[in-house]
Amino acid sequence: MRLLVIGGSVFLGRAFVEEGLRRGWEVTVFNRGRTQADPDGVRVIRGDRERPEDLARLAAAGPWDAVVDVCGYVPRVVKASVEALAGSAATYLYVSSINARPGWPAEPVDESSPRHECAPDAGPDDGDYGKLKVGCERAVEEGFPGRALILEPGLIIGPHDLARRLTWWLRRAARGGRMIAPGAPGREMQLVDARDIAAFGLDRIVAEDAGTYLVSGTPANTTWGEFLDTCVAETGGRAELVWVGDELLLEHEVAVWTELPLWAPERGETAAVWRPSSAKAIAAGLRCRPVTESIRDTAAWLFGPGGLDEAFGPDRTGREARPLTPEREEVLLAAADQ
Repeated sequence: MRLLVIGGSVFLGRAFVEEGLRRGWEVTVFNRGRTQADPDGVRVIRGDRERPEDLARLAAAGPWDAVVDVCGYVPRVVKASVEALAGSAATYLYVSSINARPGWPAEPVDESSPRHECAPDAGPDDGDYGKLKVGCERAVEEGFPGRALILEPGLIIGPHDLARRLTWWLRRAARGGRMIAPGAPGREMQLVDARDIAAFGLDRIVAEDAGTYLVSGTPANTTWGEFLDTCVAETGGRAELVWVGDELLLEHEVAVWTELPLWAPERGETAAVWRPSSAKAIAAGLRCRPVTESIRDTAAWLFGPGGLDEAFGPDRTGREARPLTPEREEVLLAAADQ
């Protein structure tokens, strides 16, 4: 199989590349070469997907059995890639997001849930992250009719994660001492490893499948207690978990989702944050490794050579990632002790 990955050097794109190489496929990556080194064993084509001449050169380098697009955020940019590659590939797999479904995270969602409204030629100022993702989906569906695969991941973890969610908790646990554990230890979560998404996506390509799959992981595949206990164990056991309830955190205006990464109270706008459905994908063969394995492998990468630095910035949704400072954590711990 000949696979083209647009992106391919970071996190989910890297997972697709490495899974393709593991299967013995011929893998080409197309990127600007500015983020991280490409995995060994790939064919590299440098270029900018926003430059028509670069897209034309990319199309001429085909054909491919499939294109995997992991870095499309603006519909008209994705549309240009789709139009350039429509005659050079059999399948176009586009990685979207659960944010395409406006009901999430307030209510459970699946593939039948309404999508945002967004035109396939929308520009970067025509909507927020979730809306623009839908415009990208529609650009792919229109450009590859009957040959489009859309994956809508939930909360992704695993090695090479630059979103700084799991990695923040691992760094915090490694620092040791009394450590805030938000919510309740029995609260269920639903996480998915990038490598499992990649394996599922390539399986669907082999099956010559088309359509949309929500890939958020196995329901209730961990709890906050297991998640944080594993983070502590994988970083030397130096941290002591102090459970702090939602009410106290909200009283102190702790920013949901970002100040304590992944934390969101199960009520109101985030009532169903951990209850999307991957039933269709699971029935089609999505297989998810234990979350504890994902945490262990991420810790091994994070604290090994070439691991992630501690800089924070906006995530792909545009939210500024400003996790809890040690000083603010001390204030919250003191409040919890009263």
